[in-house]
Amino acid sequence: MCGHCGCGETAASKSESHHDHGHDHEHGERRVIELERSILERNARLAERLRGMFWGKGVVAINMVSSPGSGKTALLEATLTGDGLRGLRPAVIVGDLATDNDAARIQKTGAPAVQVTTGDVCHLDAHMLLHTLKSQENPQGLDLGELDLVFIENVGNLVCPAAFDLGEDMRVVLTSVCEGEDKPLKYPTIFHDVALVVITKTDLSEAVGVDLGALRANIHEVAPGAKILEVSARTGAGMETWFAFLEAALAAKV
Repeated sequence: MCGHCGCGETAASKSESHHDHGHDHEHGERRVIELERSILERNARLAERLRGMFWGKGVVAINMVSSPGSGKTALLEATLTGDGLRGLRPAVIVGDLATDNDAARIQKTGAPAVQVTTGDVCHLDAHMLLHTLKSQENPQGLDLGELDLVFIENVGNLVCPAAFDLGEDMRVVLTSVCEGEDKPLKYPTIFHDVALVVITKTDLSEAVGVDLGALRANIHEVAPGAKILEVSARTGAGMETWFAFLEAALAAKV
């Protein structure tokens, strides 16, 4: 069960957490809190394992989060087919509730991509990521020894992914101009402690009438230390700065 929205909660767990057995409200609340703590503590342990694996192989892991349709896959396609990663070995882990459409798009660039289909779970967690990596149980998984950079394309959601550490080096939030200026104020938690906020689809700014100055101000209000980058994957605007950000992240890992 997700600690924020209850995704993945089974009928059995619902009946346990509700009060249809004569349990009082206080007991039910305590049970829900204990269950959430258990899930997040387990995830934290597995995330530390992932972090050690990434560091041990010198791999930079970037957790990309956003609402659905903000352009994560399009940005990754432009990144993987551009010149900025020349000589590097990237891979992508894609999270979606259903279909492998995005992983298929990524694979067309020539980069390895693994799809994680989460069903009714609205975020990736550390356990899911571990199952995408090469091991005795999964010899076909991603081999970190053959990679320099792993992009984690999280499930489109601005709430649940904030609670789940994936062992990543940094979290990058994408917000498109089509979403308006107030998304950072409505969903502030996802913007906390981010390395970078990427404003996407800037080629549509005039068409949708977004106030980019207001959007930047709202981002800085909830994430004062975050860098902000404006990008259009379609036109290539801002891509050089995006590549420079990735280059700096890789240099910091060495």
